[in-house]
Amino acid sequence: MPNNLTNLNIAFLPRSLVSYAGVEYGLINSQAGIKLVIRASPTLPVFDLFEGEHVGWNDQTLFIGPLNPHNAAALRAQIPWLRPTLLSLRTSAGMGDRLGLATPGHVRAIRSARTELAEAKIVPGDLAPIFAQQSIREMTRTGRTPQQVMDDATWGIFAEGWQGGVGADADHLKTPADIDLCLAAGFSFFTIDPGEYVDASAETASLSILRELAEKLPVDLQPRATGLLNQRFNIEGRSLYFDEPTLLKAVVKYGRAVSHVSAMYQHLIHAAGQQPYELEVSVDETEQPTTHAEHLYIASELRRLGVEWISLAPRFIGRFEKGADYIGDLTDFEVDIAGHAAIARQFGPYKLSLHSGSDKFSIYPAAMQQTGGLIHLKTAGTSYLEALRTIAVLDVDLFDEIYAFARGRYETDRSSYHVSAELVQAPLPQEVANWPRDTHSALLDQFDAREILHVTYGSILTERNSSSDNPLAEDWRFYDRIMALLKTNPDAYAANLERHFARHLKPFMSPIIHNRID
Repeated sequence: MPNNLTNLNIAFLPRSLVSYAGVEYGLINSQAGIKLVIRASPTLPVFDLFEGEHVGWNDQTLFIGPLNPHNAAALRAQIPWLRPTLLSLRTSAGMGDRLGLATPGHVRAIRSARTELAEAKIVPGDLAPIFAQQSIREMTRTGRTPQQVMDDATWGIFAEGWQGGVGADADHLKTPADIDLCLAAGFSFFTIDPGEYVDASAETASLSILRELAEKLPVDLQPRATGLLNQRFNIEGRSLYFDEPTLLKAVVKYGRAVSHVSAMYQHLIHAAGQQPYELEVSVDETEQPTTHAEHLYIASELRRLGVEWISLAPRFIGRFEKGADYIGDLTDFEVDIAGHAAIARQFGPYKLSLHSGSDKFSIYPAAMQQTGGLIHLKTAGTSYLEALRTIAVLDVDLFDEIYAFARGRYETDRSSYHVSAELVQAPLPQEVANWPRDTHSALLDQFDAREILHVTYGSILTERNSSSDNPLAEDWRFYDRIMALLKTNPDAYAANLERHFARHLKPFMSPIIHNRID
């Protein structure tokens, strides 16, 4: 039905206007901020579901309400395309948002990527987006909750009029409590991170030590329980043989991790009830790569333990550093991911997941081609970096202050990330001060400075001006200024995101050329 809200003399966000089931919805930009507006017949019960003010308008009732958690939940309940759904085996991309303001730019990037491909006479392929995505680590460092992540994405999706379906990724979950929090917020995609249970010592342990370590594992995790000893697998021209050293190394390295995933999966099954969910397994945050034999072991054991998963993130060869392109030999990477993709097809099919996937432009074509589109791209901090790029143009003094502070925090904050940036290689603040003021954003294109800004986000967003312990006290050193600037200039931030993410997404929407490496 046509949306008649446009007849009102109100400044609507034009893409937000939608009619569904006899009710008209939209967002307005008022002096008090963005508000939700609903118009419907007073005989409809929809208004009882929302919080706000009701006024008569001709024979209709007009509702104006805040963008609060209650109204976000009510909106998802009323408009089906706002609710997270299962993405299954569709090519997909997760676009993390540490500030809760990036979704409009992410939506525009998908549309822009489609347009650019169409203009190049290329039929865009299907790409399933995840806009609500944040790890528990990121939530802790930014002071956000799963519900805030979900609601911020909902309002962004609604503002941009996106009706193409969405997933919602509760990323890098480590405990059952993490699962419970994210289920309650409505997430649909659960990434289990058993990294704390991966035994890195297996990489260099002797055969005798591996035997000792394997014997200390629970009986149902020991090599004899796997049924893999002396088994040979021929997968798309690749031969993988589990002699004793190969199996022992896989069992010792990943046995407890697989067990933890199984326990988390069982908790998810029971806690979810009728709520739909899908599972990703992540073993990417380790120093040493996941070999093809180890991947096969993980898949075989997960299957034996009754786990069902939609995607898996192995630790690929090379380095996947934050906010930087792939570091390593591209040919070697293509051979590596081709082997992992063959295993995923044989034991699934399931998707491979590229974690720390932002800015890895050099490997996107190989990842897409070798997986045949069974791929999930996961990005997070690069959207935050585009926020800083926006700030560098709008308020260079604030940007310079952030950079100087980030340098002071880097050696502490880098500890939980795989990064190689060095302070001595990044420009000093006093050097940057002498640059032309319209060039300071170039720091975001310098490798070391970019990583320094990337991993210090938590310290920047939670630094206070005083020693107050009151979390509601408005004494943030940077956060309030960052948010005010981006909220006042939403199109500037969205434009940077649109440009940056269209470049990310186009390779995953391009046709697949069947040139797999066998």
